[in-house]
Amino acid sequence: MSNQYPKVNIIVLNYNGKNVLKKCLSDLFCLGYSNFEVVVVDNNSSDGSFERAKLNFPRATFIKNEQNLGFSAGNNVGIKYSLEKKADFVLLLNNDTELERNFLNKLVESALVNEAVGIFSPLIFSGDRKTIWFSGGEIDWLRMKTAHKKDLIRSDYALSDFISGCAMFVRAEVFAKIGLLDEDFFLYWEDVDFSVRAKRGGFSLLVVANSKIYHLEKSNESQDKKIYWLVLSGLIFFRKNSQGYLSFWILAYTFLRKMRNWNNLRKNKTKISLAVKQAYIDFKKFKCEK
Repeated sequence: MSNQYPKVNIIVLNYNGKNVLKKCLSDLFCLGYSNFEVVVVDNNSSDGSFERAKLNFPRATFIKNEQNLGFSAGNNVGIKYSLEKKADFVLLLNNDTELERNFLNKLVESALVNEAVGIFSPLIFSGDRKTIWFSGGEIDWLRMKTAHKKDLIRSDYALSDFISGCAMFVRAEVFAKIGLLDEDFFLYWEDVDFSVRAKRGGFSLLVVANSKIYHLEKSNESQDKKIYWLVLSGLIFFRKNSQGYLSFWILAYTFLRKMRNWNNLRKNKTKISLAVKQAYIDFKKFKCEK
């Protein structure tokens, strides 16, 4: 590893990102950092975004998957490539982000100083460039929820329960110790799972206050599909990661949530309530397979 400029591989996972990918890649190739490789992993897009990016950004490495593998498996393709190329750090970056020119320098500088930290995040603003989208994350184990902190960080760094997959800057040593992203998660919660495993592996998680990016949140998922994946992946996360007395509490609380969904369906069968019902059905299948 170069002491001053360690190698960083930046993985941009793309799926039908024609409205955002070009700007994200343009910002990446204007960064004020000298030792990085951009790896665009495409989850079988159908909107031409991957092909246009290959024409416009020949400096990037392009990998196209034959199907939509989801967030974890899609990113793992890029992570494996990056580790084979001896990257010191891997940055997972959403394609719907816009970047400050020095954001990567600030992450690297923080990583060189804080050697016990395994995963870093920039301070993430919303697309309006004023509202904070992520300044840290909290896990509410009793209510089976997570929350983004949205307060300005008053010091150089802030500890976090998890780092958002929107911009996750990871030491290669973390992958060596705990493995890759868990491919049981197709969408959502994989970042929380990876963060929890990293913390249990002895690594700290930090948000770097002077590293800044902007998240446009241009999701291709309809609201009912998004709710489906959020519920299913959340159930999988708490099943995998709850320990001790929490395991019993999660079983009881999950039952109560199912009863609430059943009651909602009895009153009014909306797209959202039906999506939640399907998530519980598919979670039951997941448990049987385990």
